Amino acid sequence: MAKLDPYNTKESFMKWKNKVHELGKIPDLSQENSELVLRYLSDMELGINTSLNSKKGSRSYIRLNAVRIRLIFLLKKFQGYYNLDNIITITETQLCSFFVDMRNGVIRRLDGREYRAIRDFVKIFKAFWHWWMLVSRKVGKDVPDITLYIDSSGEKPRWVYLNEEQIKKLCDNLTFKYRVLAMFLFDTGIRAPTELMNIKKSDFSQDYKELNIRDEISKTFGRRIKLMLSSDLIKRYIEDFQIKDDDYLFTTLPCNVNRYLKNNARKILGEGLSLAGQRYSELTMYDFRHCSCCYWLPRYKSESALKYRFGWKKSDKIHYYSELLGMRDTISQDDLLTPDVKTEVEKELVETKNENALLKEELTAMQEQMKEIFSQVTKLSNNSSISLMSK
Repeated sequence: MAKLDPYNTKESFMKWKNKVHELGKIPDLSQENSELVLRYLSDMELGINTSLNSKKGSRSYIRLNAVRIRLIFLLKKFQGYYNLDNIITITETQLCSFFVDMRNGVIRRLDGREYRAIRDFVKIFKAFWHWWMLVSRKVGKDVPDITLYIDSSGEKPRWVYLNEEQIKKLCDNLTFKYRVLAMFLFDTGIRAPTELMNIKKSDFSQDYKELNIRDEISKTFGRRIKLMLSSDLIKRYIEDFQIKDDDYLFTTLPCNVNRYLKNNARKILGEGLSLAGQRYSELTMYDFRHCSCCYWLPRYKSESALKYRFGWKKSDKIHYYSELLGMRDTISQDDLLTPDVKTEVEKELVETKNENALLKEELTAMQEQMKEIFSQVTKLSNNSSISLMSK
């Protein structure tokens, strides 16, 4: 069975492509810019002329939709600001000036507010320009990299941080179906909704204590992880709803789940700001992946094991998702001992333990002897008393 597409991204992309084909070009773009965008998206869809450092193969429809939306937005802006009907004529100065103005709030959204995810727009344009450099080189034309000095830094999106107490308080007040979902998200740290909605009953083993996140449903790689917090709830959920082996566990639309979480977080946790900067009332499924990382980070003994659980290839994801919230200093005096000293101390402890055991045995034996002596003395005393009485 094909991987579920919770947001219908493929359908959305194909519908847009068919509409553009009917119109002959992308609305509000010049013919030259429209042709460039369509050519770029076609290559991304086929997985050709991509960076040698990036993954091979076609790009996902989630990615294709993000690229088309942001790239078309930028090219419309460039047409308006610099009258550029052909984006390949843009200069380094024009490009850097545009993003500086966007970052400083000179260029604003239609509602008057400042743009926030500027680095996402920068990354999209950089990838597009590097593609243009590559296809130009193939026909013997060198194109300079005018994106070198664009600032690609930016604020990380705010999210809702919940500690263990808050997670418990929230889940205790949710209906059973949503409590199972929330605890499963918190336990596994699974990507929601893409991986989450593709989980079937057959993916569980060891009496629901292990979960197999199949390779074909994962953004990065498949993995088999242990359920430490939610296995009993999952087992009961599957039995109560009579879910069969090939059935999907969670089928509620993501928008409905997020609406339910927001409403209940507002009632239970209030409108205050969480430590990660987002209001509790804005809680979504995505936030549980962050919270799960914060929970498991101090509990896993190795970084590689933590990355495996979450399906990460790079270590920087750990800080990105946790921001080290909820961490505590766990250093102790034992950690200051060198391996040699620690081994010697451990030997001494074993010897002391053995000595104590021997002393305990000797003491027990002495106590038994004293009991025997006391018993004999008591008998002799009683016999003497009887003898005196008989006289």
